[in-house]
Amino acid sequence: MRSQGQVRFITVTSRFQMIAAAIVLAALLGWAVSLAMMGWTQYRAQADLASLSQREAKVTTAEERVEAYRDNIGEVAADLEKRQEFLENMVPTLPEDLVAEVSGAESTTEAARTVSKISAVLPEAAALARMEKRQLDFVEKLTHLADYRAERAETALRKLGLDPSAVLRKAEREAMGGPLERLSTASDGSIDPRFERMGLSLARMSALEQVLDGVPQVLPASIESISSGFGYRRDPFSGSGAMHNGLDFRGATGTPIRSAAEGKVTFVGRKGGYGKVVEISHGNGLMTRYAHMSRFAAKVGMRVDAGDVIGAIGSTGRSTGPHLHFEVRIHNRPVNPRPFLETAPHVLKEVRAVPGKPHEDA
Repeated sequence: MRSQGQVRFITVTSRFQMIAAAIVLAALLGWAVSLAMMGWTQYRAQADLASLSQREAKVTTAEERVEAYRDNIGEVAADLEKRQEFLENMVPTLPEDLVAEVSGAESTTEAARTVSKISAVLPEAAALARMEKRQLDFVEKLTHLADYRAERAETALRKLGLDPSAVLRKAEREAMGGPLERLSTASDGSIDPRFERMGLSLARMSALEQVLDGVPQVLPASIESISSGFGYRRDPFSGSGAMHNGLDFRGATGTPIRSAAEGKVTFVGRKGGYGKVVEISHGNGLMTRYAHMSRFAAKVGMRVDAGDVIGAIGSTGRSTGPHLHFEVRIHNRPVNPRPFLETAPHVLKEVRAVPGKPHEDA
């Protein structure tokens, strides 16, 4: 190294070189394994959907359904009653707007063909066939709408810089949509693949929309009062350069602080230089932190909605005056809150304003 006319040498030992090489190799191996796992997850998901599609096609085109009515109409009636009970118990668990969309969606044709064929061959089974048609209509509409809403949510998450595939992998690990796994729609204990596909579609939609609801979307304080942004700045105490991991909102002591998104309060108390702090978990590793409070209006375990008052601006901890220090963290890594607060309201408004209906080619 040459500095001010002088040359200095740094000796790197063989042991140090071997350790450095091992670290690089481990990092490359971890990256390769991560890529392989992502690829396998996508391959398995595509294979599962392909298998379900094949089974759905088989159910749709099979003549066995007519034969089932002819061979044992009592067993068919029992199966349809079991399906109906499941659907009636499931509806109250669905989002109200989704149920309204299903009611307004156009009827499908596959179920109509089934009921027409059965009614023509077995007039005495016409009432049961109409019940089956209503069930299949509902299941197919719900599946198409859930797929459509999941696509909208994926697009919105990408616009916000989040990874939808990571959300779905986490949802898969947590086994969302579990009750459908125990459903049997036939006397032999099997499940109609159309019902199974509906469950997968609803679980995917639910996971993605839950993350959207937890995205910071409401200003915790007035945007006009932002006094310090995210990134490197001059530390107000030492005067040296320092990393600032959030946004500072200047305000009078006692000014209300609002939750930026819905979630669960996971911490209320003092935390080092942050002073009085409230932390809210929004799921999937997303957390918001509100610091330097003068008082609390939240308790650990409390569920809050976006915009709920959780405390008041103060100057506790390492602070030069009354203000709110606001952070957004993903898996405990601080990220700039401003893109969320500026982009999320527009993205979410666009998603929620579009009528939920499947694409024409769905």
